Parts: sequence; C-alpha cells; structure tokens
Amino acid sequence: MNYLYIALTIALTVYGQIAIKMQVLQAGALPADGGGKLAFLLHLLLNPWIVSAFAAAFLASVAWMGAMTKFQLSHAYPFMSLNFVIVLALSAWLFHEPMSMTRLVGVTLICLGTVVAAQG
Repeated sequence: MNYLYIALTIALTVYGQIAIKMQVLQAGALPADGGGKLAFLLHLLLNPWIVSAFAAAFLASVAWMGAMTKFQLSHAYPFMSLNFVIVLALSAWLFHEPMSMTRLVGVTLICLGTVVAAQG
C-alpha cells in the first residue's frame, strides 16, 4: 500500500505532461509577437485540460507528501526516474516521436539505475 503513493505521484505527473503536450499541439505554434504570445498562453492557461494538468501536479505533490511519510527520500526518489521512461514510451506511441537506439539505451540505464538504487 505504501508504494501506492509513489505510483500515484508518477501517474499524475505523467498525465500532466501528456495532457499539456496534447493541448499545445492542438493550439499550434507560439506567435512571434509579444501580444500574440500573451493571448496564446492565456488561452492555454484557461484550457480545461491544462487546468487538469495543473491539478494533477498539485495532487502528485500531495501523493509525494504521503510517500515521504512512509519512505526515506533516498529510497523513494529514484522511482521518479520512471517518469522519463513512461513519458518517452507514451510520446513515441501518442505523438509518434522518434525512439532511437540512444534513447532506448538511456531508458534501459535509467531502469537499471532505479532497480539498483531501490535495493540500497
């Protein structure tokens, strides 16, 4: 049950990143002029999906506080590296971002590092 706090932190963080990316892709390119940038960003900030991503970040912080009551920081924090793994996989699947051999090796090293760090 204690690891549920860590899992919630990861899931909510990943959700926020994916939701923001989806909405930014739908919104299009950032305008070049200052007024256009401000209007563009304000429009994004009022987007319900972006608001839900911010809410997810807040809830991830609450879940992380729960995790901190159960684990030492040095034990729990390596699990946060799984955010990189999950976001990389989802970005390849959902956004067709390239998955190079270099990225796969990096993700493998992250996973190995997480396993090693969680043991100690």
